Amino acid sequence: MATAPHLTDTPLVTSRRGQFWVPGERITTPGGTVQRGPMFVMWEAPETVSQPYPLVLVHGGGGQGTDWTGTPDGRPGWAQRFVEAGFAVYIVDRPAHGRSPYHPDVVGPMGGAFPYEAAGGLFLPEDAAGAQTQWGYEREIGSEHLDQLTASMGPLPADLAESQAMDADRLARMLDSIGPAILVTHSAGGPAGWLAADARPDLVKGIAAIEPVGPAFAEIPGMGTLSWGLTSAPISYEPAFADAAEARAADPETLSIPALAGKPVAVVVGSASPFAAFEPDVVGFLQTAGADAELLHLKEHGIEGNGHGLIFETNSDETVRPVIAWLEANWPQS
Repeated sequence: MATAPHLTDTPLVTSRRGQFWVPGERITTPGGTVQRGPMFVMWEAPETVSQPYPLVLVHGGGGQGTDWTGTPDGRPGWAQRFVEAGFAVYIVDRPAHGRSPYHPDVVGPMGGAFPYEAAGGLFLPEDAAGAQTQWGYEREIGSEHLDQLTASMGPLPADLAESQAMDADRLARMLDSIGPAILVTHSAGGPAGWLAADARPDLVKGIAAIEPVGPAFAEIPGMGTLSWGLTSAPISYEPAFADAAEARAADPETLSIPALAGKPVAVVVGSASPFAAFEPDVVGFLQTAGADAELLHLKEHGIEGNGHGLIFETNSDETVRPVIAWLEANWPQS
């Protein structure tokens, strides 16, 4: 019998922590007044915060805040490593994900359940098995670690644009409360970062986008289309567009997003990820938009073999280090 988690030799953690909610809109239903799409936020900070801005950790599609707090084999996740590096962190469950309640009569129709096969194709595709040396877990349906990974994954709202709009609104209102911060997003959480920066350009100091969805205007199988470039929900271009079709038809070299002007952005990618092929195009789009964007390819930092789930693969303690180094280089400790 495996050792109970609380009896394992897990390091003692000393920190301050708490939680709160960003409420959703109050709407009237036949059963009474309810909230639509509230967002759960858990925060943690070291005894002494040495970094100038907190980090807001935004999980990917179908996931939840636990993507940042632990790995399938029970090790601490990136959130703890950030706290150890002196950052305060705010970990969100995007509206209609994880601990943020979802009722389709209130939020909108629910997409399909997240199957093992989709998790496999995204995080451990068979055609990358030889190169993805940092997966390290079993690959078969029913295996312990794949069970742990897939258990956290739920359905997405069927309307991708509306889901992203809710993400951006809740993140913007959270920033109104906590002040300036740096966003760290993963995968389908990437659009929430671009949209939150559009909504609160003065409060989003920078973005570390881990394997963000793309390229611009792409269709994401099983989810929807990035109709406005890197987002499905509208984002503010200069000059403005009347609709998504105008943005798509415009000269790509003219797609300026004022909210991203000069903003530090790192797009982080693993060498064995299916996203590695298009992330340079995402960086190019962001640079044209005006961001101070760069590609942070892990292999260029001596870290190879990572797939799309590099935040919780077996070398997650290594994959976070270049991100911390990028953060500290752009915003030195006080």
